[in-house]
Amino acid sequence: MSSSPQRALARLQTEVVACNRCPRLREHCIRIAQTKRKSYQNSDYWGRPVPSFGPFDAKVLLIGLAPGAHGANRTGRMFTGDRSGDFFFRALYETGFASQPTSVARGDGLELTDCRITAPVRCAPPDNRPDPPEFEACRPFLQRELALLPHVQVVVALGNLALRAYLRVLKEAGRIEKFSPYPFSHGSVHPMDTDLPTLLCCYHHSQQNTQTGRLTADMMRLALLEARRLAGLNLSKNTSTKGSRTI
Repeated sequence: MSSSPQRALARLQTEVVACNRCPRLREHCIRIAQTKRKSYQNSDYWGRPVPSFGPFDAKVLLIGLAPGAHGANRTGRMFTGDRSGDFFFRALYETGFASQPTSVARGDGLELTDCRITAPVRCAPPDNRPDPPEFEACRPFLQRELALLPHVQVVVALGNLALRAYLRVLKEAGRIEKFSPYPFSHGSVHPMDTDLPTLLCCYHHSQQNTQTGRLTADMMRLALLEARRLAGLNLSKNTSTKGSRTI
């Protein structure tokens, strides 16, 4: 790595993986990694905090919630290895952000282009629900990461909890005063100050949303296409414009 911000980002990733700030989350991740799901009994679980994923010069930053117990907590890569991740990476591929439509493990060849994936909580929480102190303990990682990504033009908040976590970082930095000007609704776009990325809201791609039809593949794809447009990114050869109406 040639630049100081890139080296600092690599150091941050190392700190994330070694973190033990939240005993409840660490105990849960380790226990899941030891007991395993029946279908993954022959898999080696990651069982540690999960670092971010994607290029340093990304123009779009996707903020989720937390790793899945048998997805990222197993594979060690954000949104990788479970059904919600399958849904998400298919959409990323179809909109030109991912090199392939599936993501099953670290080292499977998948690469992200123009986007980076992160989360406000880096350990898999019981029942997919981090406690407020766990958001707070993990917040410095997100704060530092945002400061080390100078090329981001658009932040995509995947769900209301991701939105509030991002806004909390901005508020603590004195960049915004209130949350109320930035309500969550799927597809909503919030222009920020001139030196802050545009904020785009999208439903999280959890099975709770995708299996009930609250978030369809078309809706996910349209949100990602909007992120491309807002970031000034051209459509790549892999990009599908199916259903590309205004969201």
